[in-house]
Amino acid sequence: MDTNAGSFVAVRRLAGSDRAAGAVAFHHSSSAEVVTGSTAWIGRGLSCVCVQSRDSDARLSFDLTPLQEECLLRLQNRIEVQYDGSNREHQEELKALWYASFPGTELRGLISEQWKEMGWQGKDPSTDFRGGGFISLENLLFFARNYSKSFQELLRKQNGDRAIWEYPFAVAGVNITFMLIQMLDLQAVKPRSLFGAVFLKLLSENDRAFDILYCITFKLMDQHWLDMHATYMDFNTVMKSTRRHLERELLLEDIQRIEDMPSYKLLAR
Repeated sequence: MDTNAGSFVAVRRLAGSDRAAGAVAFHHSSSAEVVTGSTAWIGRGLSCVCVQSRDSDARLSFDLTPLQEECLLRLQNRIEVQYDGSNREHQEELKALWYASFPGTELRGLISEQWKEMGWQGKDPSTDFRGGGFISLENLLFFARNYSKSFQELLRKQNGDRAIWEYPFAVAGVNITFMLIQMLDLQAVKPRSLFGAVFLKLLSENDRAFDILYCITFKLMDQHWLDMHATYMDFNTVMKSTRRHLERELLLEDIQRIEDMPSYKLLAR
């Protein structure tokens, strides 16, 4: 996972399918004393360790059940896979994404100007996966296959009063994958935030919870985009607003499954 990646191009909406692009960036050790303890964390049965650094910066660390450890490891293994343009499996998944996005439209090649219509920065989508890895392609394909109505609405910008300069769909999707990995601290040995701990409980209930959360986040981001009357210069602000919204929902007391999140209702198959 490249934590420095995440630039994308803005897409200007013009009559027909003509589009123009402009550049915009999406940016994303002192010693510690450990105070241990186990408690039912906010009624969720989460075992917590508080790490207090000497500069008074407190962090939390949560113990995991064997099932949660197994689920986290599987997800981390997915996160660590980089997109490889020479890998046949990766090539086939990219082709599958095209045909799920544009059924009936023949793809002329893995390197083609056609990809720009989906919101990639150039004619070779592989150069845009640096920030999200192969899992960002898997997330997009999961979205297209499982919530095709919502996917198509976002891809084609069908809902709401759209901006003249819109966010590019595909690269925004890669940024969402990156944001979720950071928000949930999924590359750590164990969660260091309550959001991450709650998510791992959801993941242990449904091994596709990350993919579903991705779909929820994409739809929620677009809703924030419309509510804020955003344009491409506002993308970072919209993402921050979306993240805060997700964090609030994850802490709701009645969230036992990923499908219990209120924003799950935004998705349509």
